[in-house]
Amino acid sequence: MTYSPSLSSAFNNTKNRSDKLSPQSGMCSLCTEDCVGTCELGLAAILGAQTVYPTTTGTNQVASEKDYPIDYSHFNINGHVFGAVGTNPTYEEANIFSVNLDRKFGKFNTVKMKMPVILPALIKLNWEDYFAGAAMAGVCCVIGEDARNKDPKLKIKDGKVLEFPALKNMLDTFRKYDRGYGQIILQCNVEDDLLGVPEYAIKNENVEGIEFKFGQSAKGTQPVKRLKDIDEALKNHESGNVVYPNPTDPKIIKAYEEGVCPNFYIYSRLPLWNEEYLIFRIEELRDLGLKNVYFKMAGYDSTDLERVIRLASKASVDMITFDGAGGGSGYSPCKMMNEWGLPTVIMQNVISKIIKKLKKEDIWIPAITMTGGFASEDQVFKALSYGDGDVTAIGICRATMAAAMSAKKVGKMIKEGNVPNHLKQYGNTIEEIYGDLADLRAIYGKDANNFPPGAIGVFSYLNKIAFGLKHFAALNRKFDINYLDRNDLIPLTREANELLNGNLFGE
Repeated sequence: MTYSPSLSSAFNNTKNRSDKLSPQSGMCSLCTEDCVGTCELGLAAILGAQTVYPTTTGTNQVASEKDYPIDYSHFNINGHVFGAVGTNPTYEEANIFSVNLDRKFGKFNTVKMKMPVILPALIKLNWEDYFAGAAMAGVCCVIGEDARNKDPKLKIKDGKVLEFPALKNMLDTFRKYDRGYGQIILQCNVEDDLLGVPEYAIKNENVEGIEFKFGQSAKGTQPVKRLKDIDEALKNHESGNVVYPNPTDPKIIKAYEEGVCPNFYIYSRLPLWNEEYLIFRIEELRDLGLKNVYFKMAGYDSTDLERVIRLASKASVDMITFDGAGGGSGYSPCKMMNEWGLPTVIMQNVISKIIKKLKKEDIWIPAITMTGGFASEDQVFKALSYGDGDVTAIGICRATMAAAMSAKKVGKMIKEGNVPNHLKQYGNTIEEIYGDLADLRAIYGKDANNFPPGAIGVFSYLNKIAFGLKHFAALNRKFDINYLDRNDLIPLTREANELLNGNLFGE
């Protein structure tokens, strides 16, 4: 059998002509000269290199379509009926509402969260409500790499960012609702770092947390974007970006004038950071006032995973987010979303082994976040349990953005008097229909009735995750999630059992 999808996908809105397929190639088993090429292969024949990336990128998000042979669904959640851990075993104290979900981390500056969730890096679609909802829920969120490119008023002089006014708007979406939990973090890739974005953010906008990006689950390299003409290529070249081919090369200029120039591409630099540079760089930024440092890492080779943890320990990094295969938001190569990197549960297993090894060496370990394909409370509970006490939080990105977009759309419809049919049974106004507004009012007062519907949606979705987690924890008679461990999991398959016991993948 094959685990990869056929040559049809939402990435490019393609489909196979026939339902009779050749599994290994993903092609129709009968390929005919009469076909107009509705599959991935046919589209590539017309659009060429463009189809390495999704052509459906825009006001949407896409992710892996590969059916991995093992994931968290291969485990069920265990349960107990006697006693209570983390509280007194009385009916009044040992109940679902008393389960403690609070988390805190930080080497020099403590960050507190109301639940073991962070919202990973993103700066597309409904990011305003994504960040605002994170503040309401009391969790961390991350402004994605290249955020500067979202600012039409961005000014760069002598290779450094001089003005980046949009950053204030991004930060304010969180800060407006900040209730002392969580933190809004600015992610920086190589381009951001070279342009001095960290210095600008700390000095001008009092940014407290910066995340250095090594990679993500769907994008192990950096993105390539085709440019429309030489003028656009020159503009990007002048801004310090890598443009291929070089639009200032006389041979390329001549080729363009003669109509025989290849396509221009802007290419973000690969992260080639090393210990010497990053340790110095982090100290440099701390001297400017940076309070917390984060790393974003994907499911690369296990030697790279270990090296990043060791580096983070030496640099006193506060948290590392490890992103497992299967993610994506639309700016990643199609096949990279499906076919590269360690799937999340496998990556978590490797990281768990590395952490146990480093603890024996008495090495300090930063807080660990796992992300990559999480959308429901059972998955969050399983990953925390599988972490055996070494995982602080779970990252939920695409699902949270789906909540932000859906709730914003529904809110707009309600205000226009066009209540969706499936919601009419709950009322006619936002106050009547949005079920967790009462919880928001309890925190912020009656002003919560006027909060953005999309942000209310993010809060409500995360509130559902939290409430579900409390049920599973109480089921195991653990009233503080710090007590979760692998005993809370039941393997359902041979592979899951071997993975749980360290006998899978040559361990």
